[in-house]
Amino acid sequence: MPKLKTKKGVAKRFRLTKKGKVKYHPGGKSHILSGKEPERLRRLRKPDTIGDAKNTAYIKQMLPYG
Repeated sequence: MPKLKTKKGVAKRFRLTKKGKVKYHPGGKSHILSGKEPERLRRLRKPDTIGDAKNTAYIKQMLPYG
């Protein structure tokens, strides 16, 4: 069976945790920061996980080797 290709755009944006959850950094922290609250910017610093099972399965399909 041939090797599976990884979607490189997805590989740059998402990582898998040891338990199989999909981790990502939320967007919205690159410009026009003066209009955003400090609490919001602190929240955007931290990585987040995708809680939706359907989207998690879709991303894992595009990352065949995790």
